[in-house]
Amino acid sequence: MEKWRRVVGGVAGTPDSGVPGLPFLHRALLLPLLFAASKALRLLSHLQRRTSTSTSLPVPVVSVGNLTWGGNGKTPMVDFLARAFHRIGVSPLILTRGYAGGDESRMLRRRLSDTSAKIGVGPNRAAVATSMLRKYGAQIGVAILDDGMQHLSLLRDVDIVMINALNPWGNKHLIPRGPMREPLTALTRAHILLIHHANLVSQPQLKTILSTVHDNGAACPVFFSKLVPSHIFQVNQPMHRLPLHVLHGIIVLCVSAIGCPDAFIHSVQEIGPLKIERLDFSDHHSFSSHDLQLIQDTLKKLVYQHKNNAVVLVTEKDYDRDPDVLRALDAKVWVLSSCLQIIPHEGQGDDEFMRKDWSINSIPVAEYALLI
Repeated sequence: MEKWRRVVGGVAGTPDSGVPGLPFLHRALLLPLLFAASKALRLLSHLQRRTSTSTSLPVPVVSVGNLTWGGNGKTPMVDFLARAFHRIGVSPLILTRGYAGGDESRMLRRRLSDTSAKIGVGPNRAAVATSMLRKYGAQIGVAILDDGMQHLSLLRDVDIVMINALNPWGNKHLIPRGPMREPLTALTRAHILLIHHANLVSQPQLKTILSTVHDNGAACPVFFSKLVPSHIFQVNQPMHRLPLHVLHGIIVLCVSAIGCPDAFIHSVQEIGPLKIERLDFSDHHSFSSHDLQLIQDTLKKLVYQHKNNAVVLVTEKDYDRDPDVLRALDAKVWVLSSCLQIIPHEGQGDDEFMRKDWSINSIPVAEYALLI
């Protein structure tokens, strides 16, 4: 299954200019199927938007979504918002689908256990929200809709759209021929755009992204963000924080099954281990016994080659997907914990971001201004 995902992902990620270089069978069989499926998805999406009905909640709803598949920083943004609302005395309700084993919901539940945040999980998020609001009532002051841009069953007051600076639009084709969930013109629905991993690209690249945004009619505020490592923990001791410098002078095997593994590798490089090797799996992949053997064999080979200590390092999403699997590895396995930060730009930082977030569509900004 993983091999098939890689084949499809490789074809889906190929720009039109690279199609002649694909193997013949991929061009003759797989590519036409992906094109046909993309056209069907576009038609289905159009029909859903024309026929869907949306539920209004009695609290403000902030949606965090994106136009492309995976690696855009939605979960770190939800975590950032939940903590920001908690700090000002507004208890958030996070509504998440629990996709592909629910690694995001598990991660959010663990990370936000020290806050007033409540987490509701289920594909029918309107029904989940109604149930949670009935249970907690006035304790909930705002709802945060995780991966909500294409979720039509809930009306929202604020649409935050995340853009991955490392790969903002891919080949611009719709899923499954490309990574796009909707055409670029959908950016006009955004109230706030946030370009994530902005620290990993050049200023000309950021200008190109902004130009594309404006060319497609988006006129909303734009912010920039980055993912900042905070600490490390062992899979057997998640509550015991280790400083980042424990990676200095050792060999690190980075293992991940996330949407943007390059950003993970960059974060580890910034910490400064002796050497980094990587094993990348497809997004949301659950590690099998074969995968675990591959990880252990790769780690042993690194130790033998370099005559030095080596550890396996994974992301929080990989840990929360199935911590017991990682504990079964006959190796030292550590987890890198990170958080999203707004990059100050032209006088706009965390406070300005939350003011924008809390003032759009008549959400009372006065209450927020008194609390910061």
